[in-house]
This record gives sequence, structure tokens and C-alpha cells, in this order.
Amino acid sequence: MCAASSADPLPSDWRRAAALSAICLAWGACAPVAEADVFKYVDADGNIYFSDEPLPGDHLRLEWKRTSTRLVAENKEQSQTVLRRQEEAMARIQARLDAHTLSGRPSGPVSGSMSVRRERYRELIEANASRYGLSAALLHAVIRAESAYRENALSNAGACGLMQLMPGTATRFGVRNIWDPAENIRGGAAYLRFLLDLFDGDLRLALAGYNAGENAVKKYDYQIPPYRETQEYVRRVLQHLATERLAHSS
Repeated sequence: MCAASSADPLPSDWRRAAALSAICLAWGACAPVAEADVFKYVDADGNIYFSDEPLPGDHLRLEWKRTSTRLVAENKEQSQTVLRRQEEAMARIQARLDAHTLSGRPSGPVSGSMSVRRERYRELIEANASRYGLSAALLHAVIRAESAYRENALSNAGACGLMQLMPGTATRFGVRNIWDPAENIRGGAAYLRFLLDLFDGDLRLALAGYNAGENAVKKYDYQIPPYRETQEYVRRVLQHLATERLAHSS
């Protein structure tokens, strides 16, 4: 039997496909000859349990029962669908990234002590960009605008760390130690992924939401809110992004 928690910041389709893949591999290894049944249960807290036999207990609700062969076939189909949707979404986002980047004037290159700090977090940034389907250049641009790569940065409003997470946002995306660079970057990347999905890949709106909150963008009819700080923030991040992309293309 195995259990999967429902509190995961990864997109639900990606999480579901990954979980089913792992289950199918496990049953394939354990029962290569006889076909096994797979049972999926959910408890009152939303935790998910998979088993190869019925589970007792009134606290568990049977959601479905599948043969291992059927589960493998369904998982293959779902994985292909998720992959296709992910590729389509990334293509839309990349097209908008290109359009916004080309319309922005690059800022100056990172140099001096900031370049040392940038290199210190490069691997964490690249890992989380890959995890959440973002470009590393975008994460670099946001971190440069937010904290200049200072892990102990603290704003007057209470935003913390490299990606200047508010405590409520950190909790929302499963960050336990807001000052830990790895958790801070992961939480910020998860929030950016959420915002890009929410605003259909519109980078300008996602950045505005990161600065002012997604509800502010919704309040102003899905436009950048008329806040000087937010408008300047979007412009600055796009300039940093243009610089990142120029550096990688040269």
C-alpha cells in the first residue's frame, strides 16, 4: 500500500500522472505474471491511498478499482495528454516571453558582488525552473528585481528572502522556512507558475500579480493595476529578463 499527500504545490495534472506512473511501475515489478487489482481510497482529509487489496475502515472511501493492465493503459494515455498540454502551454508562454522581452530595453549586466551571489544560487534557480516549467532567465530576473540575490532581504511590508515571499504566500505554497534559499526559491517559482496558469501565460499580468497579488489584477479587469510601484516592477523585471536572454544568446 502507498499513500500520496494532497498538499503538493505541483500542478494537479502533473502530480496525478507522476503518481500513477510510480504505481504502475511498482505493480509491474511486483506482479509480472498474475494481473493484480489496484484500489484507490480517499480519507476525509483528502489523503489518497493505493493498495493491491481492499482496505478496511469507515474513514476510507473507495474511489475506484482498476486492473493493473487497465491502469497502465490509462496512465499512458493521461501522460501523453498532460505532456501535450504542457508543451502547448510552454509554447504560448514562450511566445509571450519573446514579445515582452523584445519590447523591453535591457538593463545593465549583473556585475561585482551581485554576480557572486547570482552564481551561488544558479543551480537552485535552474532546478526550480525545470520543476515548474519556467525559464531560468525569468527566475533570475525576478530575484534580481526583488532582492538583488540577497537571501536576508526584508521589505518594509514584511516580504522575505531572495524572492521576497510574504509569509501568507509562503504558507500557501508549502514553504516551512521562508529564510532557507532552497525553500524560498521553490515557493516563489511555484507562485509564478500558478500566476502564469491563472492568467493564461500572460507574463505581464503574472508579474503584476506577483507584486500586487492576483486579486489586484482581477480587480482591475485583468489589467496591470494602476499602482506606480507595480507598473515600475513589471517594467524592471522585463528589462532584467531582456538582459538575461541577451546574455544567453551571445
